[in-house]
Amino acid sequence: MRVDYSGFFAAAMGKDITPYPYQLALANSPWPDALKVETGIGKTAAVILAWIYKRLLNDPHTPRRLVYCLPMRVLVEQTAQTAHIWIKNLKDKGLFPGDRPLPVYTLMGGKIDSDWDFYPEQESILVGTQDQLLSRALNRGYAESRFRWPVQFGLLNNDCLWVMDEVQLMGEGLATTAQLDAFRRAFGTISPVHSLWMSATFSRDWLKTIDFSSYAADLTEIGLTAEDKKHPLARKRFEAKKPIEKVDLPGEKLGKIAEMILDSHQKGTRTLAVFNTVRRAVEAFKSLKDKKPKSSLILIHSRFRPEDRQKALERLLSPPDGGGTICISTQVVEAGVDVSAKTLFTDLAPWPSMVQRFGRCNREGLDSSARIFWFSFDLDKKGASHPYREKDLRNSLKILGGLKDAGPVNLPPVDLPADYKHVFRAKDVIEIFDTTPDLAGLDIDISRFIRESDDQDIQVFWRDFPLGGPGESEPAPSRNEVCSVPIFDLKGRNKWRWDHLEKVWARQGVVSPGMLLMLRSAEGGYSGELGWTGDENDIPEALATSEQAEEGNDDDTYLTSGWQTIAEHTDLIVKELRTLLALCPLSRKDLEEILLLAARWHDAGKAHEVFQRAISEGAPGSDGFKTWAKTDRRTIHYERKGFRHELASALALLGNGFPDLAAYLAAAHHGKVRLSIRSLPEESTPNDPEVRFARGIWEGDVLKEADLGGSTKLPETMLDLSYMELGEGSRGPSWLARMISLRDDISLGPFRLAYLEALLRVSDWRASQKMVKE
Repeated sequence: MRVDYSGFFAAAMGKDITPYPYQLALANSPWPDALKVETGIGKTAAVILAWIYKRLLNDPHTPRRLVYCLPMRVLVEQTAQTAHIWIKNLKDKGLFPGDRPLPVYTLMGGKIDSDWDFYPEQESILVGTQDQLLSRALNRGYAESRFRWPVQFGLLNNDCLWVMDEVQLMGEGLATTAQLDAFRRAFGTISPVHSLWMSATFSRDWLKTIDFSSYAADLTEIGLTAEDKKHPLARKRFEAKKPIEKVDLPGEKLGKIAEMILDSHQKGTRTLAVFNTVRRAVEAFKSLKDKKPKSSLILIHSRFRPEDRQKALERLLSPPDGGGTICISTQVVEAGVDVSAKTLFTDLAPWPSMVQRFGRCNREGLDSSARIFWFSFDLDKKGASHPYREKDLRNSLKILGGLKDAGPVNLPPVDLPADYKHVFRAKDVIEIFDTTPDLAGLDIDISRFIRESDDQDIQVFWRDFPLGGPGESEPAPSRNEVCSVPIFDLKGRNKWRWDHLEKVWARQGVVSPGMLLMLRSAEGGYSGELGWTGDENDIPEALATSEQAEEGNDDDTYLTSGWQTIAEHTDLIVKELRTLLALCPLSRKDLEEILLLAARWHDAGKAHEVFQRAISEGAPGSDGFKTWAKTDRRTIHYERKGFRHELASALALLGNGFPDLAAYLAAAHHGKVRLSIRSLPEESTPNDPEVRFARGIWEGDVLKEADLGGSTKLPETMLDLSYMELGEGSRGPSWLARMISLRDDISLGPFRLAYLEALLRVSDWRASQKMVKE
């Protein structure tokens, strides 16, 4: 690529625009750790376009995945859409090879692109909320199949540039990003991961967490220079006039506030009112609607289904008509939404949030009559500061006391300390690595490391079904059905969750953040105009559902690829893995060899008679000696409930003297058998109570001789389940001890181990998918 960055930047933007000096420096220098740039001065473009530019130049220090982490859903779609436009502009100008894929994936509540992990070798941009991205980086992906968690954990902790935007709004999640960075350095990764934190009010003190503090002092930082501030566009924004005054009304008087909003609104302009809670925003919206204004009235908050939220956002971003636009919103418009209002109303909020809200008024500095009004609360009343801390609001009061204009040049520099309640520690990394539920069927709750404890959501969707509950055939939800709901709002409601063991939608009692739950449409709770209301009279409109069924523990993904023997299927996977390794080399040949060994043996367990009896019905031809791995049937049923062929594969590897790492990778290739081996509830049991059993494998089962392809034969092997016992046995250490040793090995560690696991699983998926297409 011969074009310099200025020409590249202008081509992406689709107009003759010169990058700011700091944007130019970002593209032509090593990646910094922090970017402190005021709102509206192009941080998003600076990072995304610099990353694309450096990837085109094959910069060895720029990872192949850009993970763009945002605190709010409303920011995600806009950022992803803008990235799509920039990439298209570059391709139209011939500055990005047309045959070089650069997908942009979206991960947010209600809209999760689920195929991004199929292509670990490709350059890609992932734009998502901190809930979706951090939960995946912590091996507990919200609204994702539990069996896919380890793949995404491995990929998001290797070969990524993590960009945290608007960090002042991330809360507990900010500390988690710093801690993850520290642990990637400590435990090691296959490919480097770099973190970049961005905010107009960034302070490196926010990153001085217990394990990252030693790094925080030496962070490299880029900010605006005097030359940046002389840029014509920046100068107008910095010198924008934004007179500000306190409204002599208690913040609780929403009816009076609505009247003032309507009286202050000017025809043909945009008025924006930002409230601290959804409840306050909805009440203010209802009060305004009752007054039947001639202006377009919009409500935006985080409790909408994606399609309704997108419609509201499009209306907000559209030019105001003759009557103008009045938008009632929550914090979702604080950052990242490129919208400007002539008149801004806002609740008192923590100072970093106030600064962001000010940035939504007279954004380009072109309106000499713009105004800002703010409301306070009686902070001596219990709960008045919700959802913020009282001390943060009192701090804002002190700053606002002497402020007459909220234009950028008039805002005082404020260095606010971070105060985290929950900090992700090294022991937590160790604990989250295993995805096996505890004996009660519960998972480790990582929500406290993602958001404040009183700001946690459940994902819900509505279906029509009888009061007794949904049937087994009820499909998985589509992205447009899902809505985020406060966890406490579901108390006392009927709700159902997918039980992967029993393969049914089971009634759910105790709930935890990140769960995906089904509600009955007849029991209401949602309005297309107001979003989540919890009102039984608000019956949600039925939406198109997914045709995809939820995955159960006994299911084998991509089993229906067409008839293939174990040898034929394994040859395809090994070929796919070699191709992947050529594009994603591991730098350690010993790991590549073990990975290929695991791929060759990963389906050896399918030689088990339970599997062969289940799959062989309707097999082509009359050759009874073929050992099948794949079928053309949609489902198969095992005579032993809970049967997992990959456990048999792992035991066969150990029984034939192969390395523990190969056994682990074979066991983990469906995400259902990993660090521990134990029987599951309702599992089929042997007649003899003294016989060990786990995951449908019984002590003494025999795998018959089978062809594994590539001139490799599985010898007849008796399966030994003594590995599931704790302590040292006749076969050496237990399975758990061997796996913990791998996880804790300084030359492997959790992040490298998960990445190897991901490569094998992706190779399996892709080989099966290609077979289907062919």
